[in-house]
Amino acid sequence: MNALILSAIWGVVMMFSGIFTKSGAAIRGIAITGLALLLVVNVLDFQGTALVDINTRGMLVYNTFSYMFLNIVFGATLLYFFLSGSDMERVGLHLAEYFALIFFILAGISIVASFQTLLMLFLGIEIISIPLYILTGSDKRNLKSNEAALKYFLMGSFSTGLMLMGIALIYGSKGSFSLETIGAGTGVITPLLGGGMLLLLASMSFKVSAAPFHFWTPDVYDGAPTVFTSFMATIVKVAGFFAFIRLFETSFGSVQAQWQLFAAIITAATLLIGNITAVFQQSVKRMLAYSSIAQAGFMMFALVSLNGKGSEGLIYYAAAYSLATIGVFAVLIKLNDYTFEGFNGLGKSHPLLAATVTICLLSLAGIPATAGFMAKFYMLSAAVENGKVIWLVILGVLCAAISVYYYFRVIQAIYFKDGEPQVAEVSTTFKVVMVLIAVLVVYFGIFPQRLTDFLYMVY
Repeated sequence: MNALILSAIWGVVMMFSGIFTKSGAAIRGIAITGLALLLVVNVLDFQGTALVDINTRGMLVYNTFSYMFLNIVFGATLLYFFLSGSDMERVGLHLAEYFALIFFILAGISIVASFQTLLMLFLGIEIISIPLYILTGSDKRNLKSNEAALKYFLMGSFSTGLMLMGIALIYGSKGSFSLETIGAGTGVITPLLGGGMLLLLASMSFKVSAAPFHFWTPDVYDGAPTVFTSFMATIVKVAGFFAFIRLFETSFGSVQAQWQLFAAIITAATLLIGNITAVFQQSVKRMLAYSSIAQAGFMMFALVSLNGKGSEGLIYYAAAYSLATIGVFAVLIKLNDYTFEGFNGLGKSHPLLAATVTICLLSLAGIPATAGFMAKFYMLSAAVENGKVIWLVILGVLCAAISVYYYFRVIQAIYFKDGEPQVAEVSTTFKVVMVLIAVLVVYFGIFPQRLTDFLYMVY
């Protein structure tokens, strides 16, 4: 609860900081300070030390998984600020406002990590979405950015309409917005409840870019300023999945057998479309957009299996995927050429950057001894434990093998092709954080329990 309050307050602080200073370094310092405070406050909350105790009437309920998820979100965002905060200045003149919008998004994420009613889910999703529409179109001089913002807004509004209609049908069936009340019952799906559930399934699938509701993702990710695409494809995506799992586990877990096939089909389509389409891309940025769809397919395993291992795996996947993707995007932002050829010769000209981004790419591909491998292993294990979707596990393994091809295309360009990549100036802080990300990716890949054990700590 304290993280929600502080993130909203700090968003307002960032808005006004732009009035008192135009120094980019000062604004970034205020943002990094606020995010560090967010992380500290959430850890204290996790340990039972609440700075402010507010009665939410049961509409927001934080548990160990919520706190752990928010720790991962705030930690990943802090690394994102260190790596890409200075690159936001190249987007436009409103640096303070960009940081303010990100803090408001974090407030929305704090809500979707703890909602217990459908109304709070709706508020959380919209608080996340509206600032994203603005950030997507923040590069006013770029027509692709304007087009991406319009497309994202129109498609997002349509999915919001589906969500509201689904909520209305569920309320008509159960007479309550409470997840626990909706989940209580005999396990029989009425027409009203079934219709509402399917509408929520479609709406949440749109939010996490799962097929066949993924069609907005490549154009929006490609058109948005790259520095914000990095945030959208990582922090925002995993937040959507956490809300997805929380909603269906609490409200529709008792009738999983009746909707599991729908979720499995969506997962299979997401894996196939994301991986196969990524193979044919010539732009690394667009390839990463399609690969984010493929990664969403693996995170969907948590929904299909809906067991303890799946929930634990989702937390781990959120950390592994966010770290690696933020690292890849941070290096991509520094390049003038976003095609595969833009990476030619990076291994010779910038060996440290090449080594760290290679480790991140290996993690995304799921190579052993990286966090990405264990993340995929967790998801596949959850589906095997469920026992009803073995065919989907086989498909997941095949798609993971396909993904190796397009990630290794970048590594091939880095080390086995000649060229002189045009790389923007890289600070010492940038290099240190990139090394830290690479170390964490390998460390959590070798010792995954170091992360998952926090889920079972009792204070």
